[in-house]
Parts: sequence; structure tokens; C-alpha cells
Amino acid sequence: MFSHVYVGITDFERAHAFYSPLMVALGLVTKFADAGRGWAAWKQADHDRPLFVIGRAYDGNVALPGNGQMVALLAATRPLVDRCHALALANGATCEGPPGLRPQYHADYYGAYFRDPDGNKLCVVCHTAGPN
Repeated sequence: MFSHVYVGITDFERAHAFYSPLMVALGLVTKFADAGRGWAAWKQADHDRPLFVIGRAYDGNVALPGNGQMVALLAATRPLVDRCHALALANGATCEGPPGLRPQYHADYYGAYFRDPDGNKLCVVCHTAGPN
């Protein structure tokens, strides 16, 4: 459905250090990383798209997070949701909701919410039943 998702950042080195371990934990590989241009992208190893891209704002202004916008990253298991949330917090994220079931979405929705160092809201979610 998506070609790519682009998340605005202000400091490439800080953002790359934040997102790299998270993407590795989710099993994604680097498509490109260019500090000179201030952007990087990750993808599934066996697919060219979709891409998750971080980068400076195209217009050259400071990247600002949107109100009500969020990117949700898919995790295969609930323990992986826990691990990604812990990784994010260890790398400068702020918690927006600890890992846990969110039955208001559906019975097996297990998610965790956080904001990256630039304030972008992210979720890591598993949709399968059981402790996995």
C-alpha cells in the first residue's frame, strides 16, 4: 500500500543512532544512509519497498512533529514490542504508553508508544494472539 514513510528529523547523527538499533531489532536492513544529505532508509531484506525514511525537512526549515500523526511499526511478537520499546527509551525516546494490550483496538492488539528525540510519535505493535 505504501511506497515509503518519511519522518522529519533535525539532527541526522542523533536520529540515525536512535533508529538504527530499532530497525535492526525489527529485522529491517539499511537501503541507504547519507549523512551529507541528512537522510537514511530501511526496508525488509527481501523487498525494495516500502521504505521507512528519516531525513531533514525538504524546505530546509526545522522538522516539527505533527499533532495526531503517528507511524506504527509492525513487530512479529509481543516480546519484540517490549524489546523495541526498551531500545527506544534507552536511545533517547520518551514513553507515550508502555507495552501492553489495547483491547479497545482489537483483542490481540499489543502495542507500545514513544516519541523519538525530535518528538515524532511512533508505535511498535504486534497483532497476533498469545505471549509469542
